[in-house]
Amino acid sequence: MATIHREIHIACDPDRAWSELRDFGAAARLFAGVLTDCQEAAGLRTVTFASDLVVQERLVGRDEARRRLAYTVVDGGFTQHSAAMQLLPEAGGVRFVWTSDFLPDDAASTVEPLVEAGCQAIKRVLEAR
Repeated sequence: MATIHREIHIACDPDRAWSELRDFGAAARLFAGVLTDCQEAAGLRTVTFASDLVVQERLVGRDEARRRLAYTVVDGGFTQHSAAMQLLPEAGGVRFVWTSDFLPDDAASTVEPLVEAGCQAIKRVLEAR
């Protein structure tokens, strides 16, 4: 199973960052430039990437105390997928932690650049507000 794990510092109030990330349907706003659309209903969201790839994701859990959001891709070519995004308070902001585990392993060549671009996008968006 492939794992992609990224951590990045974001100069943003932790409570404000969590209020944005916890909104499962706000992905297109938070990851602007990587995603162009996000439609959410009943714990499922359909995200459209800038490349026109469309993927459906299911909310697995939202942990308010840990500021952690877990989700899975339910289509999009994976035989297995689980991911979590978490915000950890630290001096001057938050540490954004994103871990994605998936099969097949060779999907890493597609997923890794999207995670990298996503980290830069959420940093840019949250620091601009």
